[in-house]
Amino acid sequence: MAMPQNSTRENGFCFTQALDFSCPSPHPGEAGWTLGAVSGRDGCSTPLSNGIASSGAPSPSGSSAKPLCTPTPAEEETPLEEGIKYVSAEGEELACGWGGFTPGCLQLCNTSKGVLFFLCVASFLQGMTVNGFINTVITSIERRFDLRSYQSGLIASSYDIAACVCLTFVSYFGGNGHKPRWLGWGVLVMGLGSLLFALPHFTTGQYEARSAAEVGVCGGNQSLPCSQAASSLSSYRFVFMLGQFLHGMGATPLYTLGVTYLDENVKTNYSPVYIAVFYTAAILGPAAGYLVGGMFLNIYTEIGREIDIAPENTLWVGAWWIGFLGAGAASLLISIPILGYPQRLPGSQRYIVMRVSEAHQLKDGSHKKASDPDFGKTVKDLPWSVLLLLKNPTFIFLCLAGATEATLIAGMSTFGPKFLESQFSLSASEAATFFGYLVVPAGGGGTFLGGFLVNKFKLRCSGIIKLCLLCTVSSLLAIFIFFIHCPNMPMAGVTQMYDGSALPGGHLNLTAACNAQCGCLQDTYSPVCGTDDIMYYSPCHAGCKRVSEKNGKKVYHECSCVDKALLAGSDKAEAGKCTSSCAQKPLLLCFMFVVILFTFLSSIPALTATLRCVPDRQRSFALGIQWIVVRTLGGIPGPIAFGSMIDKSCLLWQDQCGEQGSCYVYQNSAMSRYTLVAGLVYKVLGTTFFVVACLLYKPPPLESAPGSSDASENGTSDLQEHKPSLPAEEDI
Repeated sequence: MAMPQNSTRENGFCFTQALDFSCPSPHPGEAGWTLGAVSGRDGCSTPLSNGIASSGAPSPSGSSAKPLCTPTPAEEETPLEEGIKYVSAEGEELACGWGGFTPGCLQLCNTSKGVLFFLCVASFLQGMTVNGFINTVITSIERRFDLRSYQSGLIASSYDIAACVCLTFVSYFGGNGHKPRWLGWGVLVMGLGSLLFALPHFTTGQYEARSAAEVGVCGGNQSLPCSQAASSLSSYRFVFMLGQFLHGMGATPLYTLGVTYLDENVKTNYSPVYIAVFYTAAILGPAAGYLVGGMFLNIYTEIGREIDIAPENTLWVGAWWIGFLGAGAASLLISIPILGYPQRLPGSQRYIVMRVSEAHQLKDGSHKKASDPDFGKTVKDLPWSVLLLLKNPTFIFLCLAGATEATLIAGMSTFGPKFLESQFSLSASEAATFFGYLVVPAGGGGTFLGGFLVNKFKLRCSGIIKLCLLCTVSSLLAIFIFFIHCPNMPMAGVTQMYDGSALPGGHLNLTAACNAQCGCLQDTYSPVCGTDDIMYYSPCHAGCKRVSEKNGKKVYHECSCVDKALLAGSDKAEAGKCTSSCAQKPLLLCFMFVVILFTFLSSIPALTATLRCVPDRQRSFALGIQWIVVRTLGGIPGPIAFGSMIDKSCLLWQDQCGEQGSCYVYQNSAMSRYTLVAGLVYKVLGTTFFVVACLLYKPPPLESAPGSSDASENGTSDLQEHKPSLPAEEDI
């Protein structure tokens, strides 16, 4: 966007007459309409001023090179003073800065691209922290602070709870307030939440790993007594919950006010691209969180202290807290420039005037109330605002469609790595890496491509909903790939008997004659792969007597349960699962990529359709209500629904002193079948909701005037056919 010239005059949006959009173009042969001149009290012929200094600034109409306001000779001779001052009609400052500190160098960032950069950094940090670090370190936190799974589940859900509590308040009042200040303070609160999340590491004693070098071999199993009292460290879960609550509070403005701030300050055609870039950064954040968080987990939590256990040991706790310190500090820093942005960017008023409303038309005409400039500024308008949205069927069904998609995304992001781990017999870290390779190009690419398609084909609201429907149907067809599954790797006592025969009645039996004298316990699941390509529950259950290390990997010897018929000295087993040679692996990965791609491909178009089907003044509030619906019906219950479905396919459960813990081994065929059922249910629901939203959408009448709340751009193939063009350098 071109920078304004220095000027001491205040250029506002003051009109003394109504804008006349019906004036013909002064130049023959030019299509479209031009902004009619507005006669000011000083006699200056003033086309609509857009908040940019008048000296040499191009006209919004693009049909004339004349300045917005023709200066008088006295004004031309006025010497320029130092500093830049942008002022709108209401007298608000449009310069970038903090209070009275608005140096000229900062105005280089006072553009839509500058805002996009800082908001992308903020969304990247949010995604990296909440969806990356948290998911990566949750197991280490459970181990370090003696937490149970349901307690760590409460920690994770505290984020969504906070978001649901704050969304209505933030989106309603922030939508009519100073959005950058809400955004800046939100990012700052998010940073404080990250620092608080890391605090327990510094307020507890050193971590002592209760380990023994020979734990796991035959006769060497050791376990903690079941009567051990719960550790007092578990009370730190409330600190983690508070940190997550602050994360949720801080991120609430980011995906409601941040989206509408971008939408308001760029051309309508470019809005989907800006929003797509913003959301792509949010998707790349978790990928970075997994990579960086996994790297930190290879460092022992007590930095500088020597320890005799390796990261593969189940008692190892990595440096989970480093990522939160870095993300917290970065969030505090990035909040400073965001707080300095004005309520709207210089030049943005032209986009507001030229924007053509596509809001759904209610039969009783009550949608026109939202065009009142004073509407939504007080609490008394809150019930009426909610009622207007509830009376908008297109908005309601777009929200429900978003909830079904969010359910799938939340479920797949939580259990996708577990699905790959089970189907392809991978370690947890390998499965997470594989899933990251799928999500980054498919999720990030799909998100950006969705916004690009809306901009490329100049889609209107109804066309955008049809694009969402096409994407949903495509992913619905691709999800049938889950009819295919990889066979389970043979596991002694779980999928077959130790002699290779079938389990009688499907009942587990981990004890056999070859390990009966070992006294093996089921407290620690540490699978090993024998040279006979059969997995065993632990080295003890394989009857192994000795352990050595080769190329950084443990090798167990003299394993009495491993078939020795192959070669002499082949009674060995290596730590870890046996490698799967599933022939369906490339096909499964390919179609999973397609499902993820088309699921994310519809996200930005659906968001754009939501912004366009409601009145302009309700956009922030509509996004807030949509996020409440999406989180309440999708984000929160999604992992629970998928988890309960997948748990039905469990073959081997953890035994924690007589209580059922997590699942160790899943039946691959049942897991694929249940995943298919859950995916089909939600995809069919999503398709139905998009169809209904498209059928019930009622665009504004074609004869409405551009710029009014009832205007329509639905009668033309391109928005720019009936509105003035902007200079090329100001398009973005």
